[in-house]
Amino acid sequence: MKLLQNYTIVIRPDDNGTFVAYVPAISGCHAWGQTPDEARNELVFVFEMIQEEYAEQGRFLPNDVELTIANAS
Repeated sequence: MKLLQNYTIVIRPDDNGTFVAYVPAISGCHAWGQTPDEARNELVFVFEMIQEEYAEQGRFLPNDVELTIANAS
């Protein structure tokens, strides 16, 4: 069983003053919040729901992705 902490989590400001948190490796695994912490806490619930859905379908969660962060010089 994979845990959320096994994945890369990206948290960034959104256009409307909120924050979005997402797991690039898992399609649909994203959540919003008024603060970065709120977005991450909501992501925990989304991850659990997706994990249950995968289990019900007999599927396995994908492996994490490696993110390449461009050096903005």
